Amino acid sequence: MDENKFKCELQNFNINVNNHQLEQFNIYYSFLIEWNKKVNLTAITDKKEVYVKHFFDSISPSFLFDFTKCLSICDIGAGAGFPSIPLLIIFPNLKVTIVDSLQKRILFLDELLQKLNISNVKLIHGRAEDIGKKKEYRENFDVVIARAVARTNVLAEYCLPLCKLSGHFIALKGQYTDEELSEAKKAIHILGGKHKQKYSFHLPIEQSDRTILVIQKIKKTPKLYPRKAGTPVKKPIK
Repeated sequence: MDENKFKCELQNFNINVNNHQLEQFNIYYSFLIEWNKKVNLTAITDKKEVYVKHFFDSISPSFLFDFTKCLSICDIGAGAGFPSIPLLIIFPNLKVTIVDSLQKRILFLDELLQKLNISNVKLIHGRAEDIGKKKEYRENFDVVIARAVARTNVLAEYCLPLCKLSGHFIALKGQYTDEELSEAKKAIHILGGKHKQKYSFHLPIEQSDRTILVIQKIKKTPKLYPRKAGTPVKKPIK
């Protein structure tokens, strides 16, 4: 997907990309490839693939969720900034907090944001389980989002404790089965969430499967959660 195709495909979803935003994506791509030579940020380096598999994919939650409002968003395990930075380029009204456990990725994001001239982002080096226990972050965000981080029952324990009441946890997944969603129902319920929507689609051109889950926070998360770092993966709620 070249830049023109990227722009046209987003227009199909009533998302208009201006020249300044296109230039930001171009800077993003160049800086990603430059840093990827010294830090493993992505296995996808071809420009056309980055635009469809990273940039377009990251923006896809806006096909069903309204990001035009001034929302506070927490991106868990953002890695190279996906999905929150592409979303922020398109919707500069967002107030973003990024949590990642690897300091080198945080350094990359810090320099990237300077190059993009974006200031409304807070970068946190840490584990989601630890951040979810801190008073200043717990149940503090309108939206908590994560892309390809873990299975849904594990991801729910990372994300739902950070969602405010009536806020949303959004999970971006690849090929997704009803079995995984069924497996996560108990965790979602215990952690205070309710499954609201599942949207499946194919990426343009290369037609990879994608699914977006939207979980609404309907009650407070019990103080027990999230459990200590590493426990959600080792002993997921079932």
